[in-house]
Amino acid sequence: MHSILEKFITDRTEIGAETLREICSYFHVKETKRNEILLDYNEVCNCYYFINKGCIRLFTLSKDGAEHSRYFAFEGSFATALPSFIDQLPAHEYLQTVQKSELLYISRSDFYHLVDTIPQFARIYTEILELGFIMAQKRIYGFQGSDALEKVKWVLEHQPQLLQKVSNKMVASYLGMAPSILSRLKSKL
Repeated sequence: MHSILEKFITDRTEIGAETLREICSYFHVKETKRNEILLDYNEVCNCYYFINKGCIRLFTLSKDGAEHSRYFAFEGSFATALPSFIDQLPAHEYLQTVQKSELLYISRSDFYHLVDTIPQFARIYTEILELGFIMAQKRIYGFQGSDALEKVKWVLEHQPQLLQKVSNKMVASYLGMAPSILSRLKSKL
């Protein structure tokens, strides 16, 4: 159950087998259904997830009930509602599995214990934050001044798994367009 997480860690830092086992011992298995809500809008986030199989998304709802996807995470990556996880205030967004998923989760207190006591884990946390920031910046700059077709091309280049594993409705909400426009553009590519 922890082999993908172990590979994630060992690909990023030199670490002994005992320390690796200690880190993994804090992560617990959670199997979810498709579209299962992991964190509700008004809840405080107390878990960090590692995705063995499946996909997680962060999204908000507008006043008219429209979904706006903000982030997707796939196999071999981490996901959480980071602002709520850090500041312990209500998330004001939803964390949801997109498909039936196998997750490993760690509590906030255990996560920060590892950050404080295992330097390799602290470096991995820094890398997770940096990669998340870079991807968010690329998305912002990639979408500024872009028309719908350019946005779809950007996703094809930077996040192709979105178009392969996520519904048009969810991808369209991520791109800020109607699902029918996304379908039409995908058929042209």
